[in-house]
Amino acid sequence: MAILIKSPAEIEKMRISGKALRQVHDAIAPFVKPGATTMDLENVAVRKIAELGGIAAFKGYHGYPAALCTSVNNEVVHGMPNEKRVLNEGDIISIDCGVIIDGFYSDAAVTYPVGKVSPETQKLLDVTNASLEAAIQQCQVGGRLFDISAAVQQMCEAAGFGVVRDFVGHGIGKSMHEDPQVPNFGTAGKGPRLKAGMVLAIEPMINAGGPEVRVLKDGWTAVTVDGSYSAHFEHTVAITKDGPRVLTR
Repeated sequence: MAILIKSPAEIEKMRISGKALRQVHDAIAPFVKPGATTMDLENVAVRKIAELGGIAAFKGYHGYPAALCTSVNNEVVHGMPNEKRVLNEGDIISIDCGVIIDGFYSDAAVTYPVGKVSPETQKLLDVTNASLEAAIQQCQVGGRLFDISAAVQQMCEAAGFGVVRDFVGHGIGKSMHEDPQVPNFGTAGKGPRLKAGMVLAIEPMINAGGPEVRVLKDGWTAVTVDGSYSAHFEHTVAITKDGPRVLTR
């Protein structure tokens, strides 16, 4: 495993990419409402990425057909935008997007409630998002990779939720996926030492029920085996001597 260290200048380029990605997410958010289709959201993203002079990182990646992953309710990740998929009151939707600017990737995901959701569903969103923030705080020089993993696992399992094992976070830079893998489960104090210049895409994928997932016949869409809802939040984070720097905030 070769974990690539980024220079301050490279991290600054990734910050520019991450800022653009934040603008894409901000453009999409107002359109997440009952009656919208997941293709409506895709179209907003495509227009905004073009306006910002970026490249949609996901489109064409291993043949993936879209700029966004739009995963609704029991879909965990990699749901594909579709003009027939209409959002309804009480749904949740994970919107995952990546942007390339000046050769550098950024990657971030947010799970939105569609209208008003049940208290149980809101708790899933709140805990998953809080676990990401807890994980980010573990991005300290001299720490261990699985400190990040354990922060997610402990918080989410304490709330009674299932931590997905089949998909993990990752290093990121001039490629979408670099070493190391960043699982959302693990033992604190284990794993490679964290060093200044590492950049990680940290992405808790948390199920309201059990952790098991399966991939549908389309070859992309992952769903919970038990049909429970799933939440997904992600930021691209640089580890610096001054602590974690969230590049997609």
